[in-house]
Amino acid sequence: MAEMTFKPVFNRGVTSFALAAALAAQTPALAAPPGDLRDLMDVRASSGESALEQRGYHLHHASQGEAGSYTYWWNSQTKKCVRVVTRDGRYAEIDGVDGADCGHKGGGDAGTAAAVIGAAALLGVLALSHKSHHYEDGPRPRDSRQTAEFERGYRDGLYNQSYHNYNRDDFYARGYEQGTRQRDHETSYRPGFGGNGGYGGFVNVSDLNSAQRGYAEAELSRRGFTMIDTNRSDGAGRYTTWWRAASRQCLIVNTRDQYVYSIETARPRNCR
Repeated sequence: MAEMTFKPVFNRGVTSFALAAALAAQTPALAAPPGDLRDLMDVRASSGESALEQRGYHLHHASQGEAGSYTYWWNSQTKKCVRVVTRDGRYAEIDGVDGADCGHKGGGDAGTAAAVIGAAALLGVLALSHKSHHYEDGPRPRDSRQTAEFERGYRDGLYNQSYHNYNRDDFYARGYEQGTRQRDHETSYRPGFGGNGGYGGFVNVSDLNSAQRGYAEAELSRRGFTMIDTNRSDGAGRYTTWWRAASRQCLIVNTRDQYVYSIETARPRNCR
């Protein structure tokens, strides 16, 4: 194997700004963070957690996902539930979500809350296992029946049960897929992680940061990624988009002066 040459890693804040500009045309606008939390965008996760607790929020649930680490926080005084996405150790997204994501009936859209309560009743469970971020690859359920089908599929996939879509419902199929992915995330500590339920394991590419561009691109191809887009940004180098369908990984690779300047994970929708 050819010897690799490395260059220093540059300021990540500049990288994030350039990446945001490169993706602006293809990424849907995110909802603005709640007014009392806007100042926490891009802060380090450890500082953000302390700030949330000082403002009356309590951690309800945490899980890993394709877009980063998800944490759900509940404020019992304001009856608000917020979802925080952490990437590269910083708060990347902060959104107000329905109270059901935090195990409460209030703090969100009344229609959504009713659908959640109705779905739980249909399934005979106290609370739903899936969260709002599991809908990001498609439309949200519109009623209790669709919500229940998604939850049933999610639980079957999460707990490694047989695929049992007896209603031939798209929401069951999507829920099963999301449950399978979540199970893979939660068992990533195991040797041979990935592949359960028909999905290829997550591929680590962090070792390619600062590598020579030719070597990095050859390695990405060898690891199952396909380059689907490339463009240049004045003063910010060359951006290439890479997709690995087996593990549903979407990467944005920024190279400058023939070296990898950054590798950022993007949502799968950015590779479609």
